[in-house]
Formats: sequence, structure tokens, C-alpha cells
Amino acid sequence: MKKRPFGLVAIVSYKSFVAALLMVTSIALLLALKNYQVLENLSSNYVLEGKGVMINWLVEKILNSNRKTLAFSGIGAGIYAIVTAIEAIGLWYEKRWAHILVVGLVGFSIPPEIYELVRGISIIKLIIFAVNVAVLWYLLQNFPKHKH
Repeated sequence: MKKRPFGLVAIVSYKSFVAALLMVTSIALLLALKNYQVLENLSSNYVLEGKGVMINWLVEKILNSNRKTLAFSGIGAGIYAIVTAIEAIGLWYEKRWAHILVVGLVGFSIPPEIYELVRGISIIKLIIFAVNVAVLWYLLQNFPKHKH
């Protein structure tokens, strides 16, 4: 088996994690859409003793969204999960098209991330921005040469 550079393995691992997280999010949003009443009952009956602040916040966010927003968000997250998984697979096999796709999408996402940081800095925003800049830098430095 071919030994891949650490940077490439790290990027593929990151992209795989993001794809899995997006797919779980997509499924959860689409299931919430189907089981909206169950979530509403959970929200009104679930006793949170300080440990479930994130669960309560998430349930409230879902319940305060309209059904079209939930559907659009669920489908969008699913599509983005598929694209991210394709990126990871293409990078793993060191395909030039995958490098171009990732460079393009990551490069395209950096200006909005800067805008979000200007609006308000958080540790999550900083981490995502730093990771995306590192991914972009690595891929630009290690861009595969065109084979004739």
C-alpha cells in the first residue's frame, strides 16, 4: 500500500469527519421534520438538569424553525456531506480533480469565514478558519503535477 503524506492523511481524516457530521445532521433534521410532534413533546416534558443545555438549545432551534427550513437544511446538509465525502475519496486517491475541487471550495469559503470573524470571534470560528487556511495552504503547496 502506498504511503501517503501526513498532511494529506490529516486532510482526508478531517474531510471524512466533516462528511460524517454533516450526514448525521442531515438525517437528524429530516427525522425531526418527520417527527416534529415527538420533538415538541420531548421539549415540553424533558427535564434538563444542567447536563442537557445543548440538547435543549438544539430542540428549541428545531422547533423554532419552520418545516420548509428544516427540509431545506436537511437536504442541503446531505448534499454537502456527499460532496465532502467525494472530496475525501478523491484526495485519498490523489486525484487532481479532487485537489481542484477542495482548493476551490475551501478558497471560496474563506472570505465568508473572515466576515464571520469580523462580526464576532469565537473559538469554533477561529478553529474552522485556521483549519481551512491550513488545508488551502497545504493543497496549494502540494498541488499534483499534470501527467501527460
